[in-house]
Amino acid sequence: MATDSEGFPAFHRALCSRQEEFLREVYERHQDVIRIKSEAVALRKLGLIFEKTLEISNHSGFQATSVRDLSEATGISMGSLYSYIESKDRLLGMILSYGRVVVDRTLRIPDAVTDPVARLRHVLRTHVYVTEVLQPWFYFSYMESRHFDRDARERAIAGELRTERLIIGLLEEGMARGVYRIEDPEFTAALIKPLLQEWYLKRWKYRRRNISADGYADGMIAFVESAVVRREPAATATTVTGEKHQ
Repeated sequence: MATDSEGFPAFHRALCSRQEEFLREVYERHQDVIRIKSEAVALRKLGLIFEKTLEISNHSGFQATSVRDLSEATGISMGSLYSYIESKDRLLGMILSYGRVVVDRTLRIPDAVTDPVARLRHVLRTHVYVTEVLQPWFYFSYMESRHFDRDARERAIAGELRTERLIIGLLEEGMARGVYRIEDPEFTAALIKPLLQEWYLKRWKYRRRNISADGYADGMIAFVESAVVRREPAATATTVTGEKHQ
């Protein structure tokens, strides 16, 4: 998945090209519910159902969203909708599953990236990029979680903590190699997480300032690195013998 070397447009194209792959994984996890024989049809309709559910819910709230609303938005009859989702609770589980599949797959660090700073940079930038593409899902997951039932709420919390644990692990790698100058990686990761959430919860603020996903990623990464990366002492104006450089 293209990230910092090619920027957000390349990442966006690559992610969109994998949408069917992500939907297929959700489809396979929920085959006990989806009663559609054609996989191609099922994947296409699931993508539409997820898109419209997020669109309606982020405007009116998931609790207030009815299957009839979804039927009107998608053009799929109510009877056919139940062939995909069974119930609103099952639909919620599918939507949460879809977003988590995308996040887990895209945040994987390439084996070739071994430098601790580059590894953390990759995750932070990729997170900004994926939340830019899936902003409706991230907004939904964050804003609606207080209305979820216990199981769905625990899944949403687990997803957020999984990302935080990934950052903790990367910080600990850098500490072990003497690259980071921090004392508490858990607390540091907890402070970094809101910087990632800021992008998808308050994008309007950065739109007004003409800050793009790449611009936000650049600035946020620079800010984090200024706080955690160990810097070599600045060179002095004298040599070891005390003589000034000519």
